[in-house]
Amino acid sequence: MAAAAGADAIGLVFYPSSPRGISIDQARKIVYALPPFITTVGLFVEPEAAFVRQVLQAVPVACLQFHGDESPEFCRQFDRPYIKALRMYPGLVVGERILAYPEAAAILLDTYVAGVAGGTGARFDWQRVPRDAAKPIILAGGLTPANVGEAVAQVRPYAVDVSGGVEVSKGIKDPIRVKAFIEGAKGGI
Repeated sequence: MAAAAGADAIGLVFYPSSPRGISIDQARKIVYALPPFITTVGLFVEPEAAFVRQVLQAVPVACLQFHGDESPEFCRQFDRPYIKALRMYPGLVVGERILAYPEAAAILLDTYVAGVAGGTGARFDWQRVPRDAAKPIILAGGLTPANVGEAVAQVRPYAVDVSGGVEVSKGIKDPIRVKAFIEGAKGGI
């Protein structure tokens, strides 16, 4: 559905605590059902290295996304491009934190909510996004079909990331919202 709506990438959530979490078998079925040229991203939150390797042996994901407090050393050990998510907590010096992950393919900026790894549906102050970041920026956090065009026009990120903003309920995507989000994101370019 996301690919048919024009998505460039899809995320596969390998985080059991998430209502969006899926099994390795489910992920494999999704990846093999995709048309060509859709990037698959495996999302992890403070996983054991053995679990990441297990996923990589079973599911041909193109890129990894680490959404916890993983170190640069941890992230780079899998010989796969990776995205490092940074939660925009008060006082975070974004530019400095980005430099801590020199091998990251991109940095995802998401809303900070204490005790929650992501997927809060809350938006952070887009003025905090550095204009001259050392890495491509993926904007996340509180994006919806109603505000993604504004976000793209204001922030000019490399990409945008959405989950809750296109759902009818936790983990259940709405095809109409997905299509409207993608149209809004691409229209804001």
